Amino acid sequence: MTFCRGGLSVYRCLVLAAFLFIAIPSSHAQTVDVSGRYQCAEVKINGKVIPCTAAPLILKNDGRFELRGWEGSYLVNGEWVELTDSLLKTRVKIEPGHKIVLRYYGKHGLVQMTYERRVAELGKTALS
Repeated sequence: MTFCRGGLSVYRCLVLAAFLFIAIPSSHAQTVDVSGRYQCAEVKINGKVIPCTAAPLILKNDGRFELRGWEGSYLVNGEWVELTDSLLKTRVKIEPGHKIVLRYYGKHGLVQMTYERRVAELGKTALS
């Protein structure tokens, strides 16, 4: 007699679990949309900040990028954006405030370039 009651309660739990599995919508992982035009905001060379006159970094919706004639594809991986072409691969860090930071070693030492994306406010046609 107890086996039947125990079996029925296990059966009820399985039915309830199956119902919840079907009824509750699954949540999809959110991807960060980093596409857009990023203007160079500042450059640090060996810790010294200088004005930036570099070309913009353009991340297109289709997963392609452009930077000073360098073209390739990009992939968002956590807090990093991986820029890749046929010969080279590098990572840039996503930071709060629509910023992307590119770090590399140049002929003058460690270079850190900070790019900012300008986002249009709702109801305005001009970019801020």
